[in-house]
Amino acid sequence: MSLAITLASGSASRRALLAGAGVEAASIKPNVDEDSAKAAMRAEGMSVRDQAMQLAELKAVKVSNRTEGLVIGGDQMLSLDREAFDKPVDLEGARDHLRKLSGKSHTLETAIVICENGTPVWRHLARPKLTMRPLSEAFINDYVDRVGEPLLSTVGAYQLEGLGAQLFTQIEGDYFSILGLPLLPLLDYLRIRGALAT
Repeated sequence: MSLAITLASGSASRRALLAGAGVEAASIKPNVDEDSAKAAMRAEGMSVRDQAMQLAELKAVKVSNRTEGLVIGGDQMLSLDREAFDKPVDLEGARDHLRKLSGKSHTLETAIVICENGTPVWRHLARPKLTMRPLSEAFINDYVDRVGEPLLSTVGAYQLEGLGAQLFTQIEGDYFSILGLPLLPLLDYLRIRGALAT
């Protein structure tokens, strides 16, 4: 019998990526207090990449303690000059994100941890780098008005799979990782474990 796969996330994007790749996975929200966890990690001076990995592990462990099989926890943080960006809370926050990212390169720290029986068994960190073109205030306002509320579900206030493609001049790294899930290494691991056909 193949191993059950559970995604410790309420992320529609991660669920869609798994489903699109033919991976049948249940989805359970981990109900982790991310704000408190981030505040504690930042008070300790933890790097942005380590924060992402720690949060991915926290989510995976929490769900793995109450379900069987392989539990996938993921987290993505945006790092600009070592400053961590969280998802904007409102559309004005989205505009502010875009103003700060305009004309600069940033890194998406995209972490994934798989747990089994409450214990981490596999980790992966992808670090795509994106360079945003200089954006005019008029463009930012038009872009935010056109895309709207979906921007609040992304750390950079952009959606690369849609109009967000217009924001960038260069992208280095894996497309799936930019969308929030390092899909190819994940599929490799699931095949190794016998959870997917080889």
